[in-house]
Amino acid sequence: MTVARSAAHRRASREKTRPSVFWVLGAVVVPLVGLFAKVRIEGGENLPEEGPYVLAPNHNSEFDPLIVAVAVWRLGRAPRFMAKESLFRVPVLGAALRATGMVPVARSASASSAKQTLDTSAQLVDHGRGVIVYPEGTLTRDPELWPMRGKTGAARLALAGDIPLIPLAQWGVQEIMPRYGKPRFPRRSRIVVRIGEPLDLSEYPGAQTPPAGLVAATTQLMNRIAQLLGDLRGQQPPAERWDPAAHQQKETGRFES
Repeated sequence: MTVARSAAHRRASREKTRPSVFWVLGAVVVPLVGLFAKVRIEGGENLPEEGPYVLAPNHNSEFDPLIVAVAVWRLGRAPRFMAKESLFRVPVLGAALRATGMVPVARSASASSAKQTLDTSAQLVDHGRGVIVYPEGTLTRDPELWPMRGKTGAARLALAGDIPLIPLAQWGVQEIMPRYGKPRFPRRSRIVVRIGEPLDLSEYPGAQTPPAGLVAATTQLMNRIAQLLGDLRGQQPPAERWDPAAHQQKETGRFES
C-alpha cells in the first residue's frame, strides 16, 4: 500500500469517529427512516471499512436514497452522493451539499466533465472517501422494476482512480413509496439491502479506458446489480437491461409508465 493511500485510510478512519454534520443528520434521519422501514443489510463486509469506493445501487423509488444512506451509515461510513452540479449553485442547499462533502456531477459529456471526473476521483482517493452513484441516472423505466441500462459515470469514476466499484441491490422500498407515486404512510415495510463484492475491472486500462470499454464495464455492473436483485426477489432477471430509447422513453425526468 502506498504512503498516500495509507494516509487516506487514516483520514477515513478519523472521519468515522470525529463529530461531523453527519452525526446530526444520522441522529435525525436514522430514527425517522426506522418509523417506515425495517432495514436488513446483507454483504456489509463488502463495503470497505476505510478508503475510497464507488457504491452503485439500483433505483426504483424516490425514497430509496434514504435507505441506502442509512445502510451505509450503519456500516460506519459517511453516505455521500453524486448530485447534479446545478444544485450546488442553489443558495443554502449548495452550502449544505458542500458541507457534507457531496460530489457534483456534470450532466453533459464534454472535456470539462471528463476532467471533473478525474479531479473527483483523485479527491476520493486523497481523502479516503466513498461516494454513492446511481448508474441508471434516474428511476428505472423497466415496468417490472429491474435495473435498466446504465450510464458510464460510475465505471468511469472508479476506473479513473483505481477505486473499488461495488454493486448494491435493494428491494422493498417501493412498498413505502412506489416509483413516482405517493408515499404510503403510515407503513413499516421490510427492506433488504444486499451489497455485492467489488467488480473485477482489471481488464480495463484505468483512466485510459475507451468509450467501448466504459460501456462494457457498465454493462457488467448493471448485470451484477440485476443478479443481486434477482436473488432478493427470488426471480430470474431479464437477460438484457431495459433500454428507454428502444421504448420511446425519455431517460431523464419523470415519466408515465
